[in-house]
Amino acid sequence: MKIRKIIKWGISTVAIIAAIVIGVTMYGYYYVKLQTVELSETVYIYITPEDNSTTIINKINNAAHPASAKGFEMLAKHNNFDSRKRSGKFAINNGESMYDIYRRIVSNEQTPVKLTVPSTRTVQQLVGVLSRQLMMDSLELSEFTRHKIYLSRIGYNEKTLPSLFIPDTYEVYWNIKPERLMIKFMEEHTRFWNKSRLAKAKELGLTPEQVATLASIVDEETNNNEEKPIVAGLYLNRLKKGMPLQADPTVKFALGDPTRRRILNKDLEVESPYNTYKYKGLPPGPIRIPTKQALESVLNYKKHDYIYMCAKEDFSGQHNFAKTLSEHNANAQRYQQALNKRNIKK
Repeated sequence: MKIRKIIKWGISTVAIIAAIVIGVTMYGYYYVKLQTVELSETVYIYITPEDNSTTIINKINNAAHPASAKGFEMLAKHNNFDSRKRSGKFAINNGESMYDIYRRIVSNEQTPVKLTVPSTRTVQQLVGVLSRQLMMDSLELSEFTRHKIYLSRIGYNEKTLPSLFIPDTYEVYWNIKPERLMIKFMEEHTRFWNKSRLAKAKELGLTPEQVATLASIVDEETNNNEEKPIVAGLYLNRLKKGMPLQADPTVKFALGDPTRRRILNKDLEVESPYNTYKYKGLPPGPIRIPTKQALESVLNYKKHDYIYMCAKEDFSGQHNFAKTLSEHNANAQRYQQALNKRNIKK
């Protein structure tokens, strides 16, 4: 009798343990694999190296509002997730389980971000814009743009560096490192400067860096894309004739005041290699990061006989173009009178 009781007790105990194990397994399976998120569209979470399983779960909850993220917590504990740091932008799709989300993160299946590279007046302004779009320390990126040895190694210096960047929107990973980002910019620069564009630059007698320098002046002269090929043609005419460019934006750059609206005679005496009233030819580098429109405007400039230009007196942002000095003086006088009328002194 005792043996039978022991056997029955043993069978009952095993059955209870089995039931518990099955229950726990089904409980975990439900939260890990069966429970899914319901979303109307894909959402994204951004993970930094400082994040752990707890902060990531909070981000999942805030972005996807799942019924429970317990499955992620169970997987993280079981696989010692916090000992392996992950970072980047990760997608959460409708119908996915916590297992799907967890596997994507540990497998580092990132979603690229759209990085907008604008035409800024300085490289350091660009650094600020880029670092705000990426998981990147602006000081670390700034080091790459200021380090003379590094710049020399990639074929630039502080003056010519603005010609490296081609404003556009690119796909990169959110956690991209500064050096890899610089490589990306060099790759895009090479892609832009294909055989066709290089041939056009050569026909003009200019290097890509010189094209960028002239394009930067064109950008500062006008925001009107239709005018840019005309302005580019005007300055190319001056270069061919051996005339100084006499571009006001280069004087503003030399003065450190690109927003100045009026150039005085005394301003034309500023001592700087960027002062194209004092020195013939192109300045030593771009006065801003040029737009793609300006680069194309130089390469595909409009052929004409203009060698003078002056802002229109209606302050429309457009220009009066002239072939002779007398025509230009008349245009300039009207513009000066308009400035005086509005009491614009600088």
